[in-house]
Amino acid sequence: MLPLLPGEMAGAGQRKGKKDDNGIGTAIDFVLSNARLVLGVGGAAMLGIATLAVKRMYDRAISAPSSPTRLSQSGKRSWEEPNWLGSSSRLLTQDMKTNLSRSLQTLPTDPSAADTDFFRPTKPKPSAKRSQVELKKSRLRVSLQEKLFAYYRRKVAIPADEQARAKQAAVDICAELRSFLRAKLPDMPLRDMYLSGSLYDDLQVVTADHIQLIVPLMLEQNLWSCIPGEDTIMNIPGFYLVRRENPEYFPRGSSYWDRCVVGGYLSPKAVADTFEKVVAGSINWPAIGTLLDYVIRPAAPPADLTLEVQYDPERHLFIDFLPSLTLGDIILVAKPHRLAQNDNLWRLSLRPAETARLRALDQCDSGCRCLCLKIFKAVCKSNPALGHLTATQLTNVILHLSQEESDWSQDMLADRFLQALKGLIRYLEAGVLPSALNPKVNLFSELTPEEVDELGYTLYSSLSEPEVLLQT
Repeated sequence: MLPLLPGEMAGAGQRKGKKDDNGIGTAIDFVLSNARLVLGVGGAAMLGIATLAVKRMYDRAISAPSSPTRLSQSGKRSWEEPNWLGSSSRLLTQDMKTNLSRSLQTLPTDPSAADTDFFRPTKPKPSAKRSQVELKKSRLRVSLQEKLFAYYRRKVAIPADEQARAKQAAVDICAELRSFLRAKLPDMPLRDMYLSGSLYDDLQVVTADHIQLIVPLMLEQNLWSCIPGEDTIMNIPGFYLVRRENPEYFPRGSSYWDRCVVGGYLSPKAVADTFEKVVAGSINWPAIGTLLDYVIRPAAPPADLTLEVQYDPERHLFIDFLPSLTLGDIILVAKPHRLAQNDNLWRLSLRPAETARLRALDQCDSGCRCLCLKIFKAVCKSNPALGHLTATQLTNVILHLSQEESDWSQDMLADRFLQALKGLIRYLEAGVLPSALNPKVNLFSELTPEEVDELGYTLYSSLSEPEVLLQT
């Protein structure tokens, strides 16, 4: 059986006739008569039933005799009579009437208000626990920021006098080698040698112990061409084959570097072997060292084409001889692939361009990109488990992050350090770190799956407490 509509309920209450109720009944009738507009048909019906019950209880209370509650013929209280009627003859006091009137007055009369504010759940206020968590995170960030700067001062930065002494030693060795090659091998077509590396870019960390001596080869442009690694059967972007061209018109021997050709291609290993014979076997380094007040000797294997120079009693500098060639706008270096079967490939040199972009970004906004990179390099250099990460890989992580984040002020060092750490973990999980300058190049291609797993595990373990990376 359908319940009466609010208006019908109100009419039924009026037809019963009732004693003076100080205006409360009128208020109830008014609410019921307008409930359909506020709540709709279904809501009005439910409110009508509830309110009518309250109204009947109120009518019984104000008209009840002072005698005990009437029992039904079965001796049980009637369901129409509330349980509290037998306790007092006049339980609805003036205070209760006032409270009921106030409650009724708070009911909305505007339908739009009923649809929105009256039935909208109260939004909980931010909990104290959340505020405490945010405060804790803020304190941890400030703490990490302070520890990063302290780590840089204590571990990363190299004293200026040490850098100057190392650079001077490298310049002296470069001058001696240049003079020797010109005197003993005048027919070797070389461009001017120059020094390169992180020491010259102010990106070296911990100690000034490493520098590169670039030895550019001069190649005849009509006799040599570059073949990208992805266009070969090896399919390795970032590497090139250097092919000997036009042998029918320019037979073998037409170029000085034909002696280093293997299978029709210029072999970086053969070129390196040629220089190794000169550097390690033909030059009297002890005599040159005595002249320069250094101790100079070829580095122990497997460090090919590397000189170890002791320029101070407790300071050593390793100089890598790195043959290089330029064909068109492509610069290649004789730094072979880690896998032996790919030792005929020349490596594409992207480091100068990557370093130039990083420094240019920092100069534009006085950013902390180079600072962040140097901290990461120091962490990897001091932690043997992270030794397989190279400066090129770390540089590209920072360059990728620079494309996502614009604010690199000094105050954001801790945030950017954590973001770079998380980004590096993501790249390791994917097994792919694309070059920022040449996305086809995967900078993780030379890592084994075991090395990737070890690197990822070490970095992921430190994610919850990155300060442990600074304790090495």
